[in-house]
Amino acid sequence: MKATGGLSAEGLASVDAALAELITAGELAGAVILVALHGKVVHRSEQGLKDIETGEPLARDTIFRIYSMTKPVMGAAMMILHDRGLWSPDDLVAKHLPEFAGVKLADGSAPSPAPTMRHLMTHTAGLAYGFDPNDPTDAAYIAAEVWRSDGLAEMARRLAGCPLAYQPGSRWRYSIAMDVQGAMLERLTGRTLPDFMREEIFAPLGMVDTDFFVPAAKLPRLAKLYRHSKRGHPVEVEPLFGRDASRIPRVPSGGGGLYSTADDYARFAQMLLNKGELDGVRILSEEAVSLMTTNHLSDDLLAGGYGVGQQQIRPGFGYGFDGAVFYDPAAAGSKVGRGTYLWDGAAGTWFWIDPANDLLFVGLIQRMDERCPPVQRITQTLIGEALGSQS
Repeated sequence: MKATGGLSAEGLASVDAALAELITAGELAGAVILVALHGKVVHRSEQGLKDIETGEPLARDTIFRIYSMTKPVMGAAMMILHDRGLWSPDDLVAKHLPEFAGVKLADGSAPSPAPTMRHLMTHTAGLAYGFDPNDPTDAAYIAAEVWRSDGLAEMARRLAGCPLAYQPGSRWRYSIAMDVQGAMLERLTGRTLPDFMREEIFAPLGMVDTDFFVPAAKLPRLAKLYRHSKRGHPVEVEPLFGRDASRIPRVPSGGGGLYSTADDYARFAQMLLNKGELDGVRILSEEAVSLMTTNHLSDDLLAGGYGVGQQQIRPGFGYGFDGAVFYDPAAAGSKVGRGTYLWDGAAGTWFWIDPANDLLFVGLIQRMDERCPPVQRITQTLIGEALGSQS
């Protein structure tokens, strides 16, 4: 069999075939993927539809809501500030956001320890997300109208008045932490989060279609958002919070607010894979990338049964800064290389960088429900087999 840049052509075809099967079965409207090896794109494909009603196909430049794939970008923004000496992992959050100095647990006692930056970067700071009215901490966020804040600074102030969900460092809970990071970045730099990302990440990396909104001229390229119906086919749904893609949001979410394309996100991923540099432009130090992509969870947390959606923390699969890490893939039951860093998004988008194999993968779909097929695990397995059968 012929190999494509070190990946078997047959193996790459199996990735396309697996996604085609899901599209044919009505599980997905369509999918765009990109694979790069040793710094070069070796495979890309666009299958299925951007808009089922009109029959318009997905294209290479289709824009997707990447939701929580924003988090690693937020992490990179924070690591830029780390490189500049503006924060350290052992700093208290309150050092940079003083409103958090008086934060309390639900019983009114002071947390011990107080939340640190390491906690904030790893979803272990005691924060929640504010979506479940049946959860006491979430209910407090809802009562405080955290998500209705007029800007990130106000969001941070409202959050600081809500109780922590647990003692910092004692649990892992998916949370609003990356949005707090956005507020902190604005405080530390005096710049808005969108401006900082455009000037420090998107423009230097040539990410021409990535932002917190979609300009009017590009709106026709935005993929429709779907969920799976009981009748077995995709049904169009409204985006989270009814967000208007054409407008800059009042609260630019470092945890889930970006729109992007496969080519753009691959440039960001390649920068991480290159240890902070792309095409002669250095975004991060090698030390910053290493800190970001190293597991920071204790053995107790790894064995605690924590996780969200298809990202389940376990021995071998921990969490770095703003993204997950396969620090022992065999123990975690995966075929990826050691040190693989990854995350996904609420509408099914996914990516990973695999430094052991010098490989990156970006996958973009728009399926907005919790029963989405495990496309990241499926494609990681198939890419692992494609690497293993290269010739």
